[in-house]
Amino acid sequence: MSVSVLGAGAFGTALAISLAQKGQVTLWARNPDHVADMQASRTNSARLPDVEFPQNLSLTWDIKQALAADVILLAVPMQRLAGFLADHIPANSTANLVACCKGFEVSTGRGPVTVIRDTIPKATAAILTGPSFAADIARGLPTALTLACADDGAGKTLQQALTTKNMRLYRTTDTKGAELGGALKNVIAIACGVAIGAGLGQSARAALMTRGFSEMTRLAQHLGAETATLAGLSGFGDLVLTCTSEQSRNYRLGLSLGAGNSFDASTTVEGAATARAIVQMTQASGVDMPITQTVARLLDGAADVPTSMATLLSRPLKEE
Repeated sequence: MSVSVLGAGAFGTALAISLAQKGQVTLWARNPDHVADMQASRTNSARLPDVEFPQNLSLTWDIKQALAADVILLAVPMQRLAGFLADHIPANSTANLVACCKGFEVSTGRGPVTVIRDTIPKATAAILTGPSFAADIARGLPTALTLACADDGAGKTLQQALTTKNMRLYRTTDTKGAELGGALKNVIAIACGVAIGAGLGQSARAALMTRGFSEMTRLAQHLGAETATLAGLSGFGDLVLTCTSEQSRNYRLGLSLGAGNSFDASTTVEGAATARAIVQMTQASGVDMPITQTVARLLDGAADVPTSMATLLSRPLKEE
C-alpha cells in the first residue's frame, strides 16, 4: 500500500523515513521552499537534522499528489487538525486517515479520531500513538506503538502496512482509550517536569506519575474506554517515556515552570491545551482530576508551584 505523510515536522519526517524502508512514501509540506530545501539536501535540516532520507522517500507540496496514496498519515498539531482536514481533504473522501497527533481540542473536547469522523465521515479513521521520539524512529531504533481503529479489519490492514523493521505496531479497536492515553500523559509530564524543575526530587516525580496514571484511568473509565488500553503502550508506556526525558516538550515546559524560567512560546506543547480542555470537560462530571487541574492553574498563572504542591499534599487521605 502506498503511504503519504502530511506534515513535515520532526515526527512526520521520522515516520516517513521509517516507512520508506518497505516501499515508496511521500512526505508533504505546505511550504514549497521547505520542500525544495529537503529535496536538495535529502534531509529535514529544520526539524530533524543529520538523518538522511532514504531513496524511497519523495517530497511534495502538491496536496493532490499526496492525497493519492492508499494510507494518509496526519502529522499535524491537534489544535489545527479540524481546519487542516476541512481545507485539504474532500468531505466525501473514503481514504484511510491515521492521526499522528495527541490531545483534545480546547474548544470542543474532541480527540483526533472524533475530529476525523466528524469532518470526513466516510473515511476510515485511526490513530497511531505511543511512546516514541522522532529522533529514535528516524535513526532506526526499536519503537513500539499502538494503532487504534474501530474497524478491526481495517486495523489489521493498516497494522501490516505501517509496521516496519524498527517500528512495531500493536492493534486495538479502543480508539477512545488510545486518544485519552496519548493526550493525558502529556499533562502528567508537565507536572513531573514542574516537580524536578522546582527541586522536589525523584520521589515526588514517581508519586506524580503513579497518581497521574490513576487519574488517566479514572477519566478513561468514565468516558467508556477500556482500562487495558491505558495500561498499554498508548497510556502507561507513553507516560513513562514522556515523564522522564528532556526530549519531551511537555516535560521541558514543566521544568521551565518549576524553575521559574521562560519557555519558547512558539514551541507546540499539546499538554498545555489538553490540560485546559480536560478541566472544561470534567467540570460538570464530578471526575476527580487534581493533577490536571493543578497543571491548568499553573499554566494560566492562577497558582504558584509552592502553593500547588501544598494543595496536592493536603488533600484528604484515602485508600490507594
